[in-house]
Amino acid sequence: MTLAKAFVTGVITKAPEKRFTQNDMPVVGFSLDIDQANQTLVRVVAYGQLADKAASTLSQNDMVAVEGKLQINSFKLPNGNDKRVYEINANNIEKISASQNPMPQNQDANSDNIVSFEPDDTVAQDLIDEDEIPF
Repeated sequence: MTLAKAFVTGVITKAPEKRFTQNDMPVVGFSLDIDQANQTLVRVVAYGQLADKAASTLSQNDMVAVEGKLQINSFKLPNGNDKRVYEINANNIEKISASQNPMPQNQDANSDNIVSFEPDDTVAQDLIDEDEIPF
């Protein structure tokens, strides 16, 4: 597993799924098409307040900017081929537009942008337990 900070923009390919950990912490996950051709998909996972806001605000085909920790997980498929899964544990998600327009539009103070959520150290330690992620 590789861990690094990442900032990506892309289009949500399917409506975000909201679930809960065994400790009743909200978790939302969705796939992000980062090259506008469904060739490169990145899985995005958010926790806590950010998950609640993402689940209620985001939908399929929304363009978003995501900042967080990039994890690259590698494993072997049953046929012996190697597979890599790219996942971002989001710290911030911002809705750029509701279409696939790559240029941000001017938005007023009442827009649906998602605010940044920085978990405290206690919550951050809980986020690392991959056994609790329901995806």
